[in-house]
Amino acid sequence: MLAIQNAFVNYGESTVLNDVTLSVPAGQVVCLMGRNGVGKTTLMKTVMGLLKPRSGSLHFGDEEMTHWPSSRRARAGIGYVPQGRGIFPYLSVYENLLMGFESTPTRKPDETALARVYRLFPVLEQMGKRVAGTLSGGQQQQLAIGRVLLRDPKLLLLDEPTEGIQPSIMAEIEEIILMLRQEAAMSILLVEQFLDFALKVGSYFYIMETGAIVMDGSISQFDEEKAKEYLAV
Repeated sequence: MLAIQNAFVNYGESTVLNDVTLSVPAGQVVCLMGRNGVGKTTLMKTVMGLLKPRSGSLHFGDEEMTHWPSSRRARAGIGYVPQGRGIFPYLSVYENLLMGFESTPTRKPDETALARVYRLFPVLEQMGKRVAGTLSGGQQQQLAIGRVLLRDPKLLLLDEPTEGIQPSIMAEIEEIILMLRQEAAMSILLVEQFLDFALKVGSYFYIMETGAIVMDGSISQFDEEKAKEYLAV
C-alpha cells in the first residue's frame, strides 16, 4: 500500500530523515517507534506531502506519489491525524466532522459515513453541538480520528494517538484499530511511544534513531531488551 524508498528529508541544511526505507502492506498496522525528536513526525508529514524529500521515492499502491501535493494524496485515500489532533477549536463537534468531507469528490455530507463514526464514537453524536475546544483531550482525539474515518481512507496515518488521553479512551482507540486491522479495511501507519499499546495493535514495527531506521520486524519477534537501547528515555 505504502512504500518509502531511500528517503532523505531536510530542514534547511539539517538532514532529518536519513535514507529511510519503510513499507506498510495492505490491511496491516505498522508501528513507528523511537524517542522524541528522531524524525517520526517528519516522516508522517513527508508521507502526507507537507514536506518534500530531497531524494528518494514514495509509492502509494502502484503509483509514485513523491511529487504529489497533499490535496491529491488526500483525494487518493490517505488520511492524517496529526500529533496534537488538529481540530478546529472554535467550531462545533458536528462542524468539525463536516470538514472531513472537504476532500471527497462531492464535498457533501454522507449520512451513512456519519452514522458509522457515531457507532464507533457515540460521544461525538452526543456532543455534536459542543464547541470542540471545550472537549477533553481524549474526546478531541476521538473527534480527530472520526473526522478522518468519515472518508474511509485506504491508508490512515496516526501520530501519537494516545498522547495525553485517559486510559478508558485509549482502550476505545485500541479496540477500533484492532477492529480495522481484523477487517483489513485499511492500512495504518502508527507513530506511538506507548510500547504496550503499539505491541497490542501492531503487526510490524520500525524503530528510528537520529532519522534512520535501526530496527524492524514483525511484532511477534519484537525484542524488548534490544529495543530499550533506542526507546528508553
